[in-house]
Amino acid sequence: MEALLQLEKVQRVLSLMGSRGLSDPADDGGGGDRFLAHFLLFMVQPFDSLTLEKKILLVSELLREVNSDTIEEVQHLANLEADQDISSGHLLRPTKKFKMNTDKLTIHDVPMIGFDAMTRANSTLEDFCRSYFIFHGLDIDKPQAVFKFLPFLSFTESYIYQLDASNEDSLLLVPDNYPSAVLERKKIASTEASLSDMLDPLDNLLQCQGLMTDQLRNELKSGIQYWSLERKLCQALSRNDKISIEDVMKAIHLKSFDYRVLNLMMYQLTGQQVNELHMEFLSVSEFLVEISDDLYDYEDDVINNTFNILRMFTAIYGPLDAPKMLAKSIGEAEEKYESFSKKLDPSLSGSYWRRCEEATREGGKISSHTYGTWNIPPLIRDEESFRRDRMNKDDYSAVTIR
Repeated sequence: MEALLQLEKVQRVLSLMGSRGLSDPADDGGGGDRFLAHFLLFMVQPFDSLTLEKKILLVSELLREVNSDTIEEVQHLANLEADQDISSGHLLRPTKKFKMNTDKLTIHDVPMIGFDAMTRANSTLEDFCRSYFIFHGLDIDKPQAVFKFLPFLSFTESYIYQLDASNEDSLLLVPDNYPSAVLERKKIASTEASLSDMLDPLDNLLQCQGLMTDQLRNELKSGIQYWSLERKLCQALSRNDKISIEDVMKAIHLKSFDYRVLNLMMYQLTGQQVNELHMEFLSVSEFLVEISDDLYDYEDDVINNTFNILRMFTAIYGPLDAPKMLAKSIGEAEEKYESFSKKLDPSLSGSYWRRCEEATREGGKISSHTYGTWNIPPLIRDEESFRRDRMNKDDYSAVTIR
């Protein structure tokens, strides 16, 4: 959230610069205007007892004296300081020194995560370890196998959850004081470009750990595509605009990108080649898991205005045909799942099947699917009224589905 607010400040300054004729006409996306915007924001930050006029005077005098040689010396000093102990503030211990590129890295680029994001990521991490470690020949019952890789996995998943929360904040609908008013969206500047910028620190960190590959970077980009599609689709639903089945199916397939990111990291951490058969099998399984989770979270996703495949199918096909069309998609995916299962090593296939059964018995929102048995909840025909009713009732469990 803090990163989004910072990006919003920069965008406002850029707009101001444009209206005052301060933008560089030769800047064709090269970052010059953004640099100046960050500099102006820096200038207005309080520093001791210096007035704004004094700051301007100091900078003007400095710029008259400074030259490229001076800047290069400062850059060299900054790199030396970064080399000495840049890793001490990170939760991940680097395999090699993290060297700052002072042309690109600012204090806002240092990858940081909050406690809430770590808490939310915990259940996903547990499920990932219990469900995916078997594909890497690791025993989840041996703590050393988990803790050896946990810092890498925990930081990455928590960072992704933090960005996901920022994206979902932009989708929240808040009702006006008047009951008949149309629900209005919270306005937060969260574009695909800004999300990409926010992923850069994680990208840099993974690269410094020697974990980044082209395939892993593409999966991170899948996350940006998913968040963009989620905004596009959910904003369209809130305006009663039409949505396309192509966008919906692309989004549901992209949604599990974080599992694929963690899985690709595990191949790097264990020094193994990526097993494409395993990746394809797990991709089909992830698709079914996402549908299962969406059915379980259906009402909450309506209230929060977040992506949910049942919401989308209802908007496209209507309440009568949506369950049938969703069942058709599930059936096709289950056929693929069964086909890939037969290609796996029998012991591995058996272990994964037992894990799915185990997760199903545990109940709740889990990364498994009840193969062959699906329960589609009653459809909500009027989402706006449903949200209003839920908000007006103290006992949420007593809500009547419309």
